[in-house]
Amino acid sequence: MRILVVEDEKDLADAIARGLSLQAYSVDIAYDGLKALELTEINIYDLLILDLNLPGIDGLEVCRRIRANDSQVGILMLTARAGQDDRVIGLDLGADDYLVKPFHFPELIARVRSILRRTGEVRKVILRVDDLILDPNSITVYIGDRRIPLTVKEFAILEYLMTNAGKVVSQEELLEHVWDENANLFTQTIKVHINNLRKKLKETGREDHIRTVKGKGYVVGAR
Repeated sequence: MRILVVEDEKDLADAIARGLSLQAYSVDIAYDGLKALELTEINIYDLLILDLNLPGIDGLEVCRRIRANDSQVGILMLTARAGQDDRVIGLDLGADDYLVKPFHFPELIARVRSILRRTGEVRKVILRVDDLILDPNSITVYIGDRRIPLTVKEFAILEYLMTNAGKVVSQEELLEHVWDENANLFTQTIKVHINNLRKKLKETGREDHIRTVKGKGYVVGAR
């Protein structure tokens, strides 16, 4: 899943992005409201973590403009303001939740997961497809009772495929939801990661869980 962090405090924005990346989220960063609006026009995000106090266009205006375009993206407002009026305004403009600084990172992660559940991009407690089991909370994958060691990116790919089990997922869709804006669209990076993922899953001696649909993409489950 892909998240945009909009925060003008660079150190904080970078720290949030690193923490989210370790949770197998794909993360982009915008340090001001204008850049955030530009990125939301060209990329598909599952969630925005949006600071209220931004230079130029503030977080409330960013939220208003995004919702004016009928966007269904989840929005978590992040701010140093603790006043009730500010929270009400943010929620009325379409924010899904509100977190006041300073905060503990586990609480941020919990709120992110809660919003994604509400907006339909669900990180289920456990994903199961045949004998393949994926736990998004502990970032672990099992085939039967055997744990499969995956990189963060391999985990993110498999999670997206299992979330869309039975559906053919194109390379373009994987790039939109699993990679950040720095991804090179003209490399073989997806094929390389898919091949490495397949090798690890096949080491258990089970059947190939990831199928290639020629000219269309990849699918897990529903043969």
